[in-house]
Amino acid sequence: MHWAYQMAKDLIRKYPDRETFICASGISPSGSVHIGNFREIVTTFFVVKALKDLGKSTRFILSWDDYDRFRKVPRNVDPSFEKYIGMPYSDIPDPFGCHVSYADHFEKELEESAKAFGIAPEYIYQSKEYKSGRYNEHILHALKNRRTIYDLLMAFKTNDSSEAERNAFYPITIYCESCGKDDTEIQGFDEERGLIEYTCRCDYHNVLEVMEGRNIKLNWKVDWPMRWMVEDVIFEPGGRDHSSETGSYNVSKKIARTIFDHNAPDYVAYDFIGIKGQQGKMSSSSGNSITPSELLKVYLPEIILFMFAKYKPGAAFTIGLDEDVLKNYQEYERYRASYLGYSLQDEAIRRSIELVEISDEENHLPKFNQVAGILPLVNFDIELLADVLSKMGEDYSPEDIEKTISRATHWIQHYQSQKMIQVNEKIDHLFYQSLSKVEVNWLRELCDVIRESKPLNQEQLMRQIYDICHHEDKKIKKANQKRLFQIVYRLVLDSTSGPRLPLLIKAVGPSRMLSLLDFDR
Repeated sequence: MHWAYQMAKDLIRKYPDRETFICASGISPSGSVHIGNFREIVTTFFVVKALKDLGKSTRFILSWDDYDRFRKVPRNVDPSFEKYIGMPYSDIPDPFGCHVSYADHFEKELEESAKAFGIAPEYIYQSKEYKSGRYNEHILHALKNRRTIYDLLMAFKTNDSSEAERNAFYPITIYCESCGKDDTEIQGFDEERGLIEYTCRCDYHNVLEVMEGRNIKLNWKVDWPMRWMVEDVIFEPGGRDHSSETGSYNVSKKIARTIFDHNAPDYVAYDFIGIKGQQGKMSSSSGNSITPSELLKVYLPEIILFMFAKYKPGAAFTIGLDEDVLKNYQEYERYRASYLGYSLQDEAIRRSIELVEISDEENHLPKFNQVAGILPLVNFDIELLADVLSKMGEDYSPEDIEKTISRATHWIQHYQSQKMIQVNEKIDHLFYQSLSKVEVNWLRELCDVIRESKPLNQEQLMRQIYDICHHEDKKIKKANQKRLFQIVYRLVLDSTSGPRLPLLIKAVGPSRMLSLLDFDR
């Protein structure tokens, strides 16, 4: 059974009387949301889709934690933004000048990408919620139970507690009404009157009525369980770093039950995602990350989703932008063809295909590896590409070709520059003279095959080319075939590799191929 359906069925069994299954994700807009953070959203998205498929009403919420403090200036943001450290993301100007705030910039960046995946959660902006006063009664409740919260937190720590520290503990952050930063220190709390007194490093001082305050935020491990209660969440994933025995989830779970009289939602830990060839965990601030929008320039959204769907959340994996792109496309294209032909037996893969289908529109797209192989040979000309595909018996609309050609072009130009190959202008006599008699005969036979190749399809043509290097020993035959291909690529492309020979012949054209390979003319 697919993991998303297993989770959905577990939720249905646990909450048999539920009318609406509320599932949540949460992200802080500290910078561009990278593909590792995206797993938070995708995990919930798949569980919601499975619940709907099982006939349940759902509510999918995504909380933007944009009332969190700005901690570090990301690499792609002007270093001068260090002056805003300590302010909430929602109160900082957009470093790129195109949105109303720092938070809004990175939120909208992700929200636009999410649309391409068919992901449309209900977005909740925590800065608006806090500033509206929606949580004030819960903030006051937490303040009145601050010593109990302290005890709960300390139960998960190894260092010793003290009564003085316990009495001085407050589970909140106050943003200064003068400078906007959290460089504040609480001087006292009047529990009966609900008043809290604070001073700021900027020398500002004030006494706030908690129920009227708009600049108070609960600390993370209290904020999270409070919002579970407010939204009545029953499912939410969390990163591996939150999922240890003493991690945020277990601490917050205890606070939810003890302080807010609410059961924590069902939880699944997801592991990290890496970019092949990069070391360490992805981070928005360190620069070693890639966003969903950048990945969409190479991969179709369905293929990105498929990579997430086929792995259980607890399994780490890497996404490649090298030759793995071709493998990932071919894998998805093969599985999808089997699914559409009703021959896909693996239930988990079949469910994965169903989960990633974005619309009911029938996609009729050229194969990515075909397009990537032809593009450089036709100088990235879409009309020439369409003509080559048509000669191969494959006709596509300009819109369908564009979906693949734009991604293949971006991949080659940004990640596979070695594929920027060109057809040779002149015949290479010097290299030809270095060939053995056997290799010269292979080349002659290949030229005969090309002259007669017009009525053959790709597979028939490939079989004839393979037969040129026939040998009783299969290992020798395979080595001979490899050598023939190398000779052709050198004479036609001045390269050691290239697209499949039938594709090369169609793209370059039989006449031009013969002009570079036939030395007997």
